[in-house]
Amino acid sequence: MISVSRVSKSFGRIRAVEDVSFEIPRGQVVGMLGANGAGKSTTIRMITGFVPPDSGHVRVNGHETITNSLAARQGIGYLPESAPAYPEMAVEDFLLFRARLYGVERGRRRARLDFALDRCELREVRQRRIGQLSKGFRQRVGLAAAIIHDPPVLILDEPTNALDPRQIRHTRALVRELAIDKAVLVSSHVLPEVEQTCDRVVILSRGRLRADARPTDLLNQVRADAPYIAHIRGEEDSAMVSVLSIPGIARVVKDAPTPGRLPPPPGATAIHITPKPGTPDLREPISMALSAAGHAIIELRREAPGLERLFLELIESDEEHAGHAAGMPRAEVAA
Repeated sequence: MISVSRVSKSFGRIRAVEDVSFEIPRGQVVGMLGANGAGKSTTIRMITGFVPPDSGHVRVNGHETITNSLAARQGIGYLPESAPAYPEMAVEDFLLFRARLYGVERGRRRARLDFALDRCELREVRQRRIGQLSKGFRQRVGLAAAIIHDPPVLILDEPTNALDPRQIRHTRALVRELAIDKAVLVSSHVLPEVEQTCDRVVILSRGRLRADARPTDLLNQVRADAPYIAHIRGEEDSAMVSVLSIPGIARVVKDAPTPGRLPPPPGATAIHITPKPGTPDLREPISMALSAAGHAIIELRREAPGLERLFLELIESDEEHAGHAAGMPRAEVAA
């Protein structure tokens, strides 16, 4: 449904996207991640036909976005991050207007309007002017406008922006429901949202594709080397020495307070244990070593990092090794 093949795009001396390829079939939700300037927006603009690629090909629902742009765009439901709409129009009038623009037959417009109003929870504001709505309601109007013509492809840029927790959960469920017979591309900075909603994740960094896999596969890469945290009572130096003697342990340090992580209970000490890469689960030998050394174990757990850690590692690695190609500097403002 969406095919991006070896696509590159530059703006003058700024290389925004370089040799990016991926496909999204019907029935799949793919999340696109990347830091500011990674190339996400430029890639989305090429898929939606707003800008042409310098090289490579983009096909939407079988149509080239350059040689058959109108047919390609007719098959897309696009929700930009800003969810633009005419503020002076009532919600219902705007959605019917969008239906007409996309060529929805007169006899189907009312049914598609009812579907969009219901699925985006807009019935209570259907007669209100869009400019009088809250930002969350305007976002939902934008989503309704993207789905009203029942497109085979959905491209959603920050679809839960400005929504409250209940609305976020509803929107996630709606995306999964719509994906049964559509190809869906979701661009988001909210990594837990991508984990919970998407079947696959593509990560862009400095204009290049750095990862394309299922979230579970990506997370398994990170969790294979995840550290352990132990809350113990007793002399911390002897505890660290006893744990460090275990084969497969690379490093043991006193754990520093970390935002979002619960501190040890009063009178206890937290130690941070880093395994060597590829080492199997060491919780049993760690607990045995601590017990043999006379330490009471209050808690022993393995960190469960999410996509955020992998994402940051990829971005930091690229920034560390980034160099400027001769005559083609990269710039953070490109995408």
